[in-house]
Amino acid sequence: MSKEAPFPQPQHQQRQLRVAVLTSGGDSAGMNAAVRAVVKQAIVRGCETYIVREGYEGLVRGNEEAVGSNDESGYVTPPNGESRGVEANLRFGYGSLLKDGESDSVDTPGAKSLKGRYIVRVGWDDVRGWMGEGGTIIGTARCAAFRTIEGRTKATLNLIKEGINALVVCGGDGSLTGADKLRAEWPELVQSLRQSGNITEEQANTYQHLVIVGLVGSIDNDMAMTDLTIGAPTALHRICESMDNISSTASSHSRAFVIEQFFSEYEGECSGGADFVFIPECPPTSDDWEEEMCEVIKREPTTRTSTRSNQTMLKIFYATSYNWILELPLLDTLNEEGDPPTLQGVEAVNALLESTPDTPSYMIGINENKISRVPLVEAVQQTQAVATAIGNKDFVKATDLRDPEFKESFQGFLTVSSLDPKHMLPKEKHLRIAIMHIGAPAGGMNAATRTAARYCLAHGHTPLAVQNGFKGLLDDSIYPLSWLKVDSWMTRGGSELGTNRFLPKEDLGAIASKFQKHGIDGLFMIGGFEAFSALLTLEEARKHYPQFYIPMVHLPATLSNNVPLTEFSLGSDTSLNALVDACDSIKQSASASRNRVFIVETQGGTYSLIDVQTGAVLVYSPEVGMNLNALRSDIKFLKRRYELDEKGKAEGRLVLKSEKASSVFTLDIITNVLKEEGGSLFDARSASLGHTLQGGIPSPMDRARAARLSLKCMNFIEEHAWALKAQPEKGRKPKKSSAAVITITGSSVNFTQVQDLVEHADMKNRRGENVWWAEYKELAEILGSKNYFASKLA
Repeated sequence: MSKEAPFPQPQHQQRQLRVAVLTSGGDSAGMNAAVRAVVKQAIVRGCETYIVREGYEGLVRGNEEAVGSNDESGYVTPPNGESRGVEANLRFGYGSLLKDGESDSVDTPGAKSLKGRYIVRVGWDDVRGWMGEGGTIIGTARCAAFRTIEGRTKATLNLIKEGINALVVCGGDGSLTGADKLRAEWPELVQSLRQSGNITEEQANTYQHLVIVGLVGSIDNDMAMTDLTIGAPTALHRICESMDNISSTASSHSRAFVIEQFFSEYEGECSGGADFVFIPECPPTSDDWEEEMCEVIKREPTTRTSTRSNQTMLKIFYATSYNWILELPLLDTLNEEGDPPTLQGVEAVNALLESTPDTPSYMIGINENKISRVPLVEAVQQTQAVATAIGNKDFVKATDLRDPEFKESFQGFLTVSSLDPKHMLPKEKHLRIAIMHIGAPAGGMNAATRTAARYCLAHGHTPLAVQNGFKGLLDDSIYPLSWLKVDSWMTRGGSELGTNRFLPKEDLGAIASKFQKHGIDGLFMIGGFEAFSALLTLEEARKHYPQFYIPMVHLPATLSNNVPLTEFSLGSDTSLNALVDACDSIKQSASASRNRVFIVETQGGTYSLIDVQTGAVLVYSPEVGMNLNALRSDIKFLKRRYELDEKGKAEGRLVLKSEKASSVFTLDIITNVLKEEGGSLFDARSASLGHTLQGGIPSPMDRARAARLSLKCMNFIEEHAWALKAQPEKGRKPKKSSAAVITITGSSVNFTQVQDLVEHADMKNRRGENVWWAEYKELAEILGSKNYFASKLA
């Protein structure tokens, strides 16, 4: 995810806040990660942090009925009498009570208890281990009382009693609406409490304003003005996983499946390779939609998978009108597991600190690859407007109110889901488009190829599969793809076409002759830095070889994510998932051993898979490198951190290292040094993940983006090829813009001329000159507390 400015350092504190975070409505995957991120970022920024148990219900109840001990035995006294910073907010003794389900236990007299206590101060270690937990540890509940003025008055009183002046709410549109309503009414509620004598004049003056930020926690992914909601990627993962499993059964029995899913987002159908879909925004428009659907399925008597949403008629129609075996599995709360939206939690705290009484309440969202802030009220109103339009059967308006890409992507899906004659272009517009994979295999390559091939076939073009890259082209290993040939490629990892790192500069003349021999009108390359280099070579060779006067486009696909000027490459999400899964397993071993540090080495060219999602406390990347002073400083940090752990409850910790971070400080050397220097405080072990990071089945995110971006690439090739053919044959020349890389920068998807990328490329180190992910190393170390301790131990 990109940002316009680096993450703030701890010393950049702007004002002190007491920040509370609550989860409301249904529980969504990633809520715990969001809470953890808010707590840690707020502490780093000099704030006191609280959690609210049971959502708005807990906010209304407060702590009036609290029982058991609430002493400060969990506090850690900071050195030199400091009153703030990580050490002063290390823990307050409630972490295990929250995580282990002991929150209401009062079995031991005088023991800490959360019974009757709903607004609870927490510290750094109290949210330890929350990142990988599903559901919401702090609980959630729908609260009728909060919908009343009396309930919101009580909630206001409870916040003032605890001295809280900032609130982060993670929930759906109803929960966020309630949050903004509380903020809007806050001044009147405070005055009402003052007039009734429930608070003092001083309190009324101190708490004149409440600042609020919303995080969208919902598997529905139906909030306007954001591409993804917290929990939606994991729900999509569960949908695709289930559809993949169902497809194998369908294939074995030649069986049609109707799959009903829990929410109405259509990415599940697209990523899972469905053939016919029903979604609320775009229901069937014809009266004989049943015949239309069955005709689609009957065109190819092989396995078909169909999905539906809110269409009970479909089951009856299928069962009574056709002699097909029918199954209707329901993908319901199976969707809810954990994906960590750490970056949104961090941005929520930044938004709180920068807010004023005049700024609106913000919702933190994601647009393409950029964390965004949008006015909460606008997002909620637009979301509710979609629901209203659907209720009124105004489906055109409902579609227009959705994301700008929604209609385009859905129409693209309809094109590649069936060989409908209405999509066929006039013969004079038919093209021969070559598709090849270059570099190392990456998740999503096959999904992109499937989409491109089916788009071509639906429009009358000929998709030409080039086996084994440019080497295969030289050997004439090229053949037309068929509709059924690529049918199951959406879910396949690796590269079905075969790939290698052979570049065209080895024999440009021979390659040009092969372009002419096979009548290639357009070239679609899917791959990493090698594909970018190949495109650059071909574009430069146009001055010598007119065979390259064709549109050529590169779709970045590499786990290294190192193509210049783009922030997302196919395969990087699949690889990141593999990394997180591996680190989660390793962390279990590290934590079980209590005082063990694992150094995890990652693969990936010159780009280490740095990401806060692994929970690593240290990151060694090639962009920053390593030296003896840095290693010495890191050892001091680890020692101090283990000294502060509760006795007998030390935490296993991860150190993430790219294989290219240093040629001197190898994995074995770092492990042995840490083992020796850790002494009685901690042990050290190592794990090298190697090629496992290429992943297996592509992630839903890689599949969805592969489909969407490859459709754009096909449109790009069509546009430039037709424009070129429209020129007089004599003197025909392509535009420079006809050789491009499809890039994602911030919230924009663009076709960038390959020559323009050269200016931003570090060709020697095979990456962009300004790597957008560098700030995440800093963020990982902030959330691992290294930044704080580094300043104290310097």
